[in-house]
Amino acid sequence: MALCTQSSKMASVLTQTSESKLDKNNIGKLNLSNGSADVVENYEGQYRFAPIQEAQVSRAMIKRYFEAMYDRVVSDVVIVGAGSAGLTCAYHLAATRPNLKITIIEANVAPGGGAWLGGQLMTPMVIRKPANRFLQEIGVPYEDEGAYVVVKHAALFTSTLLSRVLAMPNVVMFNATAVEDLIVKEDHAGQQRIAGVVTNWTLVALNHDTQSCMDPNTITAPVVVAATGHDGPMGSFAAKRLVSAGLLKELGNMRGLDMNRSEPAIVNNTREVAPGLIMAGMELSEHDGRNRMGPTFGGMIGSGIKAAHEAIRVFDSLNVVEGRVVASA
Repeated sequence: MALCTQSSKMASVLTQTSESKLDKNNIGKLNLSNGSADVVENYEGQYRFAPIQEAQVSRAMIKRYFEAMYDRVVSDVVIVGAGSAGLTCAYHLAATRPNLKITIIEANVAPGGGAWLGGQLMTPMVIRKPANRFLQEIGVPYEDEGAYVVVKHAALFTSTLLSRVLAMPNVVMFNATAVEDLIVKEDHAGQQRIAGVVTNWTLVALNHDTQSCMDPNTITAPVVVAATGHDGPMGSFAAKRLVSAGLLKELGNMRGLDMNRSEPAIVNNTREVAPGLIMAGMELSEHDGRNRMGPTFGGMIGSGIKAAHEAIRVFDSLNVVEGRVVASA
């Protein structure tokens, strides 16, 4: 087996001032700019943090979170679901079109979906070629087995991809946030178009039956990518909502496992399933009635990249004003 690695260049910047010096015992002392206190990095019992007030912590979080929420009320592309397909879509889309405002909505506290493990709670991740090229792009090492490659731990893939996505300046993620509904409007051509998503904090969404009415929020976007996975507590949300909204007659329902049929079918059929709504990953298997693929992840990667291509195609075909489609381009 050959070990294939893609080296990534990491920049490390160390700022030193006359007030900050390290001695042989790795003891550093830095005077704060306001001169109010010293911070010391000392692992021999003298470690000292800069002083802080609890209100400062709260304000730092609240300010940034709600500034991001305020800004992304109008987005260019909303991706629902931060599993392997959704994150791959976000990465490729953000890298290809850094001008687009891309907002990811993830219902779970921990993004990544089912890509933290391989099959039956085992840790290695199997990816069929040619999807290994994406691993090379983001710098994930693997063992080459000929027709497929193996990442030593699925979490290595997911954590690397997640960190790359979140480092992109045009991407914002709201996790622990559920999409409760789709915004559906009649567009300039008289057709029903998905025009954004309806959101709420997941803990609120899970407790509508236990509390009085807790209304949601909205995000307007001309393009929505649904990648919520196969049927489950939060899975296949958009596919199921299309049926209940009268935009789809019925679900195709996911078929039995067949890796050789499933993966190419999911990648090749990733598309705009309704005006403004692109569907990717295993959610598409429920929509179309495709086979499941089980513990192989090349199809998720390929579908995510295809969804990014579709999102660009759809976005560029529209004349968009403040997130609203007003005409064809």
